[in-house]
Amino acid sequence: MEQLFKGAVRFRQRSFEKHKELFKKLGQGQKPHTLFIGCSDSRVVPELITKAMPGELFVVRNIANIVPKYRISKEYAATTAAIEFAVLSLGVENIVICGHSNCGGCSALFKSKEEMANIPNVEHWLDQAQYVREQVEANFPDVQPEEREWITEQLNIVEQMKNILTYPLIAEKYQKGELKLYGWYYVIGTGEVYNYNMETEEFELIGA
Repeated sequence: MEQLFKGAVRFRQRSFEKHKELFKKLGQGQKPHTLFIGCSDSRVVPELITKAMPGELFVVRNIANIVPKYRISKEYAATTAAIEFAVLSLGVENIVICGHSNCGGCSALFKSKEEMANIPNVEHWLDQAQYVREQVEANFPDVQPEEREWITEQLNIVEQMKNILTYPLIAEKYQKGELKLYGWYYVIGTGEVYNYNMETEEFELIGA
């Protein structure tokens, strides 16, 4: 924790001072242009990957970058509420759903109930992505573990893109061209980011 305390001091003395006018403006409100839905993984830092400044991204993070299908819930639906707020209250223009390599959440889809017994809430959360596992097992039964890993991670991104379009007002804005939707795959070990091309159904390296 000492490192974090020192970091807070350095932020105030250096980064804040450098961008004081920006923070003064942000102190009055926010107008992010993009909703970024990513994994909670500590190695995935949206602002670092995109080089975005404070105020540009409205970030939602959870295990395996899952987008629950639309429903009006009496539970405390944090991800659904954040998506609703970003699109309907803040008026974001873009949605990025970003998965990544070596994702523990995607890997856990293939674990047994015994292996998941000590993390029941995680197991329940991942129930929403079991369809991804089923597709991988049905269509890629003989692939090696490393290949299965990235197939699962990328297919999961595509499925979450479908899920977010179950939100009626998001689907309406998307169909009218008022809202753009992107699926990104971030490779931690190389720094590469791939964007999903809906026409070719392939992930393409950004900047290639």
